[in-house]
Amino acid sequence: MELIIIIVVILILLIVALNIKIVPQAYTFVVERLGVFYNIWGPGLHILLPFFDKVARKISLKERVMDYPPQPVITKDNVTMQIDTVVYFQVTDPKLFSYGHDNPMLAIEKLTATTLRNIIGDLDLDDTLTSRDLINSKMRVILDEVSDAWGIKVIRVEVKNILPPADIQSAMEKQMKAEREKREAILRSEGEKMSAILKAEGEKEATILRADAVKEKRIREAEGESAAILKVSQAKAKALELFKEAKPDEFVVALRGLESLEKVADGRSTKLIIPSEIQSIAGLASSLTNVIKETAHNETQQENININNEKKTK
Repeated sequence: MELIIIIVVILILLIVALNIKIVPQAYTFVVERLGVFYNIWGPGLHILLPFFDKVARKISLKERVMDYPPQPVITKDNVTMQIDTVVYFQVTDPKLFSYGHDNPMLAIEKLTATTLRNIIGDLDLDDTLTSRDLINSKMRVILDEVSDAWGIKVIRVEVKNILPPADIQSAMEKQMKAEREKREAILRSEGEKMSAILKAEGEKEATILRADAVKEKRIREAEGESAAILKVSQAKAKALELFKEAKPDEFVVALRGLESLEKVADGRSTKLIIPSEIQSIAGLASSLTNVIKETAHNETQQENININNEKKTK
C-alpha cells in the first residue's frame, strides 16, 4: 500500500513538473485547451492544466529576416532579369500568426515574388536599375497590407541584386565605358582650353606691363629733360637778369657778341652775317691791337739803344 502511495505521489510530481512552463524573453506561447485557443502566455512562469491544456506554438517576437532566392521578372520593355529580395518582418499578433495562415513564411515568399513581378512589369530596364527605393517602398506597402491578416508587420523590403542578361550587361558596360571616355575627353578639352586662355591672358598682361614700363620710362625721361631744360632756361634768365642789373656799356655788349659769334663760326655754315655794331667793335679791337704792337716795338728799340750807350761808356 505504501508503495502505491509513493508511486502516485511521484506521478503527481512528475505531471506537475511537466506542466510547468517558463516563457523566455521576446517569446510567446499559444495555449490551447481541449483543442481550442485558450490564451497567449508572455515571458515568465506558467502552469498548464494537465490533460486539458497544451502549448500549441512557440512564437518569437524578434525581428526576422528572410533572404529569398533570385526571381525571374520581365520589365515593361520585355527584358528578363533576375532579382533577389530581402524582407524584414516581425510577428505582432501571435494568435493571427498561428491561425491566420497555414504557412505564413511561405505565403510571404510567394507574395513577395508576385508583387515584385507586378511592380517590375510597369517599369522599363533603365527605370528598374535606377529605382530601387521606389521598388522597395511599393513592395513594403503591399506586403504589409496583406500580411496584417497573418499577424505580421513588414518593416522593410530591400532589393539586393538586379542581374540583367549577359548581353545587356555587356552593352551597358560598353556604354558606361564610352560615357567615361567621353567625359574624360571633355574634361581634357576643357583643361586645354582653360590652359590656353590662361596662357593668352598671361601674355596679354605681360605685354601690357612691358608697354606700361616703356611708357613710364619715356615719361620719366621726358620729365627729366623738361626739368633740365627748365633749369637751363631759369639759369639763362637769371644770368640775363644779373647782366641787366650790371648795366654793361656798349663795349661789353660787343665783346659778348663776339663770343657768341665765335660759337656760331664753329658750325657748318658757309655764310656768316656780322652785325654792323660788331664790325665797328672789331675794327676798334684791331686798332687797339696795332697800337699795342707799335708801343711794344718802340720800347724794345729804346732798350736796345740804352744797352749800346752803356757799352760805349765802358
